[in-house]
Amino acid sequence: MSSLSNRVAAITGASSGIGLACARHLAREGVAVVLGARRRDRLDIAVREIETSGGRASAIEMDVTREADNVQLIAEAQARFGRLDVVICNAGFGYYGTLEDTPPDIMRRMMEVNYMGTFLGARAALPVFRAQRSGHLIFVSSIVGRRGIPFMGGYSATKAAQSGLAESLRSEFAGTAIHVTCVYPISTRTEFHEAMERDYGHSVSGLGPKQSVEDVARAVVGCVRHPRPEVYPHATSRALAVLSIMAPAFTDRMVRKYGRRRDTVGHAPRPDGHT
Repeated sequence: MSSLSNRVAAITGASSGIGLACARHLAREGVAVVLGARRRDRLDIAVREIETSGGRASAIEMDVTREADNVQLIAEAQARFGRLDVVICNAGFGYYGTLEDTPPDIMRRMMEVNYMGTFLGARAALPVFRAQRSGHLIFVSSIVGRRGIPFMGGYSATKAAQSGLAESLRSEFAGTAIHVTCVYPISTRTEFHEAMERDYGHSVSGLGPKQSVEDVARAVVGCVRHPRPEVYPHATSRALAVLSIMAPAFTDRMVRKYGRRRDTVGHAPRPDGHT
């Protein structure tokens, strides 16, 4: 897969942030992209932008928590471009707070979007991949799925669930041309943060390293070109996952000292989430 021309990728959560950046970068490499998200207006703008730049794109309005919508995304890729090579399960949202501060409705919604959205996306794609005996599933997780941090227990749990699913599928397809990758970005400035401020009344800041959506998208394109089990767009963040295994108590203290903090900006939370 060193040449990406004529490949087809379906991407969830693709109206902004990492999903949109992945769509743009893949389209530049000759990949036809099918964008899935809830905001039709944003999707239409993204498709026009990609096509104006010479790329191939299509989009469907969808909610990743609905099985039928995930099936429709896969069907759109096949109907519009005649095949399917890559599915990027990217949709997600987060909440910052102590366990007691995390409303159960928000926790359920996070699990529905972050984990079940990934599960349903993979479940829709795998019959196609099995039939053609090739394909690539990419789950956009988070470094907190490898090493939980203070006050993001709920979000970390959903991202760890993605990791567990990826590992199981990788072992299932080991030795075949069906690849499964988990991507572990560090803190990345996207609408994820604006949505947290708008919907839950707080912002999150911290002392740790940051990266851009472009950094993550370039790493994803590299992985599509040469599939790997895990991708750490911020290379040194892999050390955090290793350190957590080798010295968990030390890592607990370190992430507490250098972790994120919550700044209240307004109102009570609502449980709908954003993809």
